[in-house]
Amino acid sequence: MKVVAIAGSIVGSKTKTAIQYATDQLLDKYPDTEVTLLDLAEYDMQFSDGRNYLDYQGDTKKVTETIMEADALLIGTPIFQASIPGSLKNIFDLLPVGGLEGKVTSMIVTAGSQRHYLIPEQQLKPILGYMKAQIVQSYVYIEDVDFYRKEITNDDVKFRIERLVEDTMTLARTYQRILEEKEAEYDF
Repeated sequence: MKVVAIAGSIVGSKTKTAIQYATDQLLDKYPDTEVTLLDLAEYDMQFSDGRNYLDYQGDTKKVTETIMEADALLIGTPIFQASIPGSLKNIFDLLPVGGLEGKVTSMIVTAGSQRHYLIPEQQLKPILGYMKAQIVQSYVYIEDVDFYRKEITNDDVKFRIERLVEDTMTLARTYQRILEEKEAEYDF
């Protein structure tokens, strides 16, 4: 199984710290899983202009192909100006409409305060649903006070990330079995 973790911002460290912690948990608890961390700050991404994702070159092509090949996605996003960052929205714009079909997708959200805790519900989940992702319903919301020097200091946050990783893998494996059973029904 291929899992892609995305740090969906090109600035800051908190989202990357949280996604790295989740990636470490994936590697530790599910060693048979192929895990890729895409930190958007490390890539030179083109803006979407409506082309098929396969028609882009360089980092844009690499990132989109990696996402399209994944069985599961763990998306990390900060909240900026009561919204997801443009760098993450651009990723969704680069992919085809049904590009997340069959992919179990979960979210880790970082924000400066409690005021934006519904942004994932009102903005990110509708995008993922439109793109046909299988969404893990619960997500991890982390505030600035839970970090210190690029480390997560709140044990409850660590526990919630560990649980999200477990829920993501359970759903991904279950969904994969369902698809295999459905495919086995065909006689050709």
